[in-house]
Amino acid sequence: MIALSKGLALGCTLVLAGLSSATWCADLDEIRERGELRHLGIKYANFVTGSGDGFDVELVKGFAQELGVDYVLVDTNFYNVMRDLLGKDVVRNGSEVTLEGDYPIRGDMIAAGFTVLPWREQVLLYSQPTFPSQVLLVARSESELSPIAGSDDLSRDILQTKALIGSKSLLVMERTCLDPANYGLTGAGVDLKSYTKSSNLNEMVPALLNEEAELTLLDVPDAILDLKKWAGNIKIVGPISEHQDLAAAFPKSSPALRDAFDDYLARIKADGTYDRLVDKYYPGIRRYFPGFFERDS
Repeated sequence: MIALSKGLALGCTLVLAGLSSATWCADLDEIRERGELRHLGIKYANFVTGSGDGFDVELVKGFAQELGVDYVLVDTNFYNVMRDLLGKDVVRNGSEVTLEGDYPIRGDMIAAGFTVLPWREQVLLYSQPTFPSQVLLVARSESELSPIAGSDDLSRDILQTKALIGSKSLLVMERTCLDPANYGLTGAGVDLKSYTKSSNLNEMVPALLNEEAELTLLDVPDAILDLKKWAGNIKIVGPISEHQDLAAAFPKSSPALRDAFDDYLARIKADGTYDRLVDKYYPGIRRYFPGFFERDS
């Protein structure tokens, strides 16, 4: 039996007695002994395509290969992904986060266009950033709203964009990067429409076009793909958030696995593998976030 210190046990609080090793929160040595790395992935915005590939799929496959273990993709969704990693429901109440219940642990790491958010950092270990993002306000093309002009002051642009929402209905998805609580939109008089038909962020634009709300939120990687897929049907009004980082996430009990991933990420950025993945799945993304890719060059 592996003894977990009190500080590391936060992400793995299930009683271990009588459970198979596949149920535990596993760190690097246990994963090498088991011989497989379980990647919790979500079909979303070319990070996981559902066709056996995607930016994060290829990223984690390469990591598994470097560790000398088999790669296993475990399909999940934004509502359950943290529970599938920690064996606990993550319950957020404002800035407070608690872990509740006991559930099977289905994966060893999350890589799914997963945004680094302060409340998530309370219960997860994040890798170094894997990708940039930002949340945007999106409208149907026929909307009376015009895109803001934009300026060198992002904070001012965000305020201007939020002011345009007014009394219009806004489609959001809680417990994801599109949760309005992340951006000061709850309790602010905004007519929020929570999308609950599924936890698939890919459905936000179809719901918008189906007139389930007047506006919605998208992050930049998804918006780039949707602007192409729904060309002429949607438009970007302006930014809702500051620039954000996406990263892989691990239980607090897996620091060695996280560190090994960071080492791997640094190597593939140095040898050009990372750049090839970016250009394959997100051509044109560099012009949106030149600072991010310059710091990684």
